[in-house]
Amino acid sequence: MISSLNSFFNADLIAFLEKLGLRTKIERGGRVFPLSEKSIDVIKALEKNLNNNKVVIKLNNRVTKVFTDKNIIKGIEFQDSSKVSCTSVIIATGGLSYPQTGSTGDGYKFAKELGHRITDLKPSLIPLIVKEEYVKEIQGLSLENVGVKVLCDNRTLYEDIGEILFTHYGLSGPLILSASFFVSEKIYKNKKAYIKLDFKPYLTYEQLDKRLLNDFNLYNNKHLKNALKDILPKKIIPIIITLSHIQDDKKVNMITKEERKNIVTLLKNFSFEIIGTRPIEEAIITSGGIDVKEINPKTMESKIIKGLYFAGEILDVDAFTGGYNLQIAFSTGYSAGYHC
Repeated sequence: MISSLNSFFNADLIAFLEKLGLRTKIERGGRVFPLSEKSIDVIKALEKNLNNNKVVIKLNNRVTKVFTDKNIIKGIEFQDSSKVSCTSVIIATGGLSYPQTGSTGDGYKFAKELGHRITDLKPSLIPLIVKEEYVKEIQGLSLENVGVKVLCDNRTLYEDIGEILFTHYGLSGPLILSASFFVSEKIYKNKKAYIKLDFKPYLTYEQLDKRLLNDFNLYNNKHLKNALKDILPKKIIPIIITLSHIQDDKKVNMITKEERKNIVTLLKNFSFEIIGTRPIEEAIITSGGIDVKEINPKTMESKIIKGLYFAGEILDVDAFTGGYNLQIAFSTGYSAGYHC
């Protein structure tokens, strides 16, 4: 990615969009959005640029074949058998994610027919499915400032603090999508993986135990379920109590030190076994694609077929969440367009 990023990086992209009349803004974390906060405005700006440069756009014309002669691009064929002769073709058909946008895998088929190797296609930046059935009881619950740790083979694959969302099948939200980037391949290889949530990541075990003890003193004559309301969302309290093996109607003044410590451990290590991901159609990006060893990194041109270029998610290049995959698409697209 070094060459294409050097040719057209994030500042270049912002300047390009501004030149097209699309004003942008930078929010916390360096995230860039249209000032209008409408994604359609990005499309309108790009479409206006195409029209100004008299680019012909053929909508609803599905390409079925890219044809060559002696490993040189000669043209493309449409579904109605009509053809267009050309000396350059850029395949930028995306991955297998979001098929409703047209990314149905046609690009992989064209590339394979032309001799390119396709690496394993897997979902990435995708919600995770967990084994524990009780997750259904807290579906819809969204939490901020939660610590997340993903483990596989006794090794930490990912660790961060942020926002998560419980669903009927498992876990989602920004932090989980980020975590999936590191764990989806392990799941694909049928390895056991686990995710641990820390509901109070900014407190140590000792600090949390002290906080819980203070709450217990405050609600000394209350039932346990009522004494946890200041430290946990109401929806998750019954699950914590069940996992702690303490009766929910037990009075706080009857809770032993060991039982309290057990609750603290649960709050710091709320664990799930990851058993899968949602379908690739629901993934933000597709991991895998055209083997980059077969592509010139400076031009994005195929090393196998002269005049054939690739750009975007169809390549076996994927990144962390945070706009990086969009930048990859723009940067490789710029390189391919400039050199074809």
